[in-house]
Amino acid sequence: MSDRRTVRLSLAAVVLLAAGTVAVGYVAAERSSDRVTGDPSVEQALRSGDNSPVVGPRDNRTVVATDSNAFVSDENDGPRAQAELVAFDRDGSVYYHENDHTRYWDVDPVAGTNSTVEFVYADHLDAEECDGSVCTRNGVERVNLTTGESTDVFSRVTPGKHSTRWHDVDRIDDERLLVADIDRDRVFVVNTTTELITWEWGAQAAFDVDSGGPFPADWTHLNDVEHVEIAGRDAAMVSLRNHDQVAFVDFERGLMENWTLGEDGDHDTLYEQHNPDYVPPERGGPALLVADSENGRVVEYQREDGEWNRSWTWSDARMQWPRDADRLPNGHTLVTDSNGDRAFEVDRSGEVVWTATIGFPYEAERLGTGAESAGGRSAATLDLPSREPDRANLSLSGRAMASLPPSVENGIAYVFPRWVGPLEGVAVVALVAAVLLWARLEYRWSNASVGIRNPLRIERR
Repeated sequence: MSDRRTVRLSLAAVVLLAAGTVAVGYVAAERSSDRVTGDPSVEQALRSGDNSPVVGPRDNRTVVATDSNAFVSDENDGPRAQAELVAFDRDGSVYYHENDHTRYWDVDPVAGTNSTVEFVYADHLDAEECDGSVCTRNGVERVNLTTGESTDVFSRVTPGKHSTRWHDVDRIDDERLLVADIDRDRVFVVNTTTELITWEWGAQAAFDVDSGGPFPADWTHLNDVEHVEIAGRDAAMVSLRNHDQVAFVDFERGLMENWTLGEDGDHDTLYEQHNPDYVPPERGGPALLVADSENGRVVEYQREDGEWNRSWTWSDARMQWPRDADRLPNGHTLVTDSNGDRAFEVDRSGEVVWTATIGFPYEAERLGTGAESAGGRSAATLDLPSREPDRANLSLSGRAMASLPPSVENGIAYVFPRWVGPLEGVAVVALVAAVLLWARLEYRWSNASVGIRNPLRIERR
């Protein structure tokens, strides 16, 4: 009995200490106006309509599309649950803001305009709109950021909502869009005038269903597509997230196998990447700039002698699940760090020179620089220095979190509220583990069994 008493006292101490740590963290967050890591001024301006500068000035406007981590319910007022499209003006003030859709994904400037963009959205529809089930409207919308005038470009309804929402659409010309159809593991070209599909490629034509993620629920998680030209031929560059690969598909000949970057499970090369950008030979390529999400870094690969070789890596201690990176014409790199709650700009020496702290961003664009990395050159021609995160000044709990596998660390950051830092995260895990262990031990010690009788009763042996 004394052994049981010692165990009970030890578990009680763990529960009290962990619960106290969580409570202190929560109270501290409640007393603060911020629920997002870093400067809360952006979130406050979005809610209040304040026109004062909230980020640093830039030569051109910056547009950020934010995702949401409200996966249980779409009704949540936390900054990371508020899907938004935000444009920062040149002086750093909020130029445009909307939150009309359930999710915002890809955003691209419209060629020939100064302040008009096209973006990909997802709207979760009511059951009565889906024949009694769950469905999502995925679409492309065009909006003038100055006037607020918007136009529906193209949309389709897909079943369900998780792992069926389109993340990316690339414009080919005035009438044609290249769509990354995450629901059906395919890419297709649609004419927006006739709404007819004129070309498509399905991943099953080239990949075994035993590879990647669970088939068919979330097999490829095809999250990005880009219209490119390889040796004078039209092709689609496709990001197969759950295969850890970026593939190239010739419009006429199919998969270009010797051009594929990465391999299923080869996490040293890519680990569930997002938004790769192709840099063509005339700008120092062929090269691929990729948000290597689960590895917590931005990487670039240069194609040399028929192979992809890593030419640049950038990360810092705050980087956590980046999902977009664009090379700007001035040689800087615009990065979107989703779990780091920021969009930021890295100069040619590797220093962060501009930051917008905003809840759960997915993609960012600098207007006037072309779509994505259209105006940028390769890291190899720019001689960009690589940078690894400096974790020397992290706290003990911070180092503990940093030692976790990237997928686990990113999962914790995604699920927990932002006031749950490394210390609170460890406390939550310890609290749950201690309570479950204590309950199991008490059940075993009680020697109780449950019998299904009428009425229900517990018998002790």
